[in-house]
Amino acid sequence: MLWMRNVMGVAAVCVAVTTSASGVSAQTPAGAESTKKSTLTLSGNTALWSMAIRADQTAAFETIMTRLRDALTKSENPMRREQAHGWSVVRLETPLPDGAIAYVHVIRPVVAGADYSIMQILYDEFPDERQELYALYRGAFDRNLSLVTGTVAINLGQPESLAAPGLR
Repeated sequence: MLWMRNVMGVAAVCVAVTTSASGVSAQTPAGAESTKKSTLTLSGNTALWSMAIRADQTAAFETIMTRLRDALTKSENPMRREQAHGWSVVRLETPLPDGAIAYVHVIRPVVAGADYSIMQILYDEFPDERQELYALYRGAFDRNLSLVTGTVAINLGQPESLAAPGLR
């Protein structure tokens, strides 16, 4: 399964991994209309969050991600602007077995205490577009696949971090 190798290859970036199932469910569109604010905070300094998007709705999803970028980069909240610097979204090339397209959010560094709830960020920054954004996201979103968080154990791009403790 090539798609699994793609997901696992991205997951290899995060050496120490913990799974957070409660955070993933906070992003499902069913909870997006709720009057209760959903929050998604992440632990560690790196997060890999994958989700499946309906194959015929990738343009809609990428529109939502563009609006998310706008919300983060143009926010008056400095924490949100900081989130934008470490958040990338990767579209996997191989469709999932059911035809859905997987996207992986690569967040590094994670901003401690920041809310990563996509819809809540959009609602806060663009309150007049709430219904339109929700409808677009709801139509594109299929399901969350995984959320892993952790701390980078070894950064291969920095020679001083290559030696394991006791081997220096």
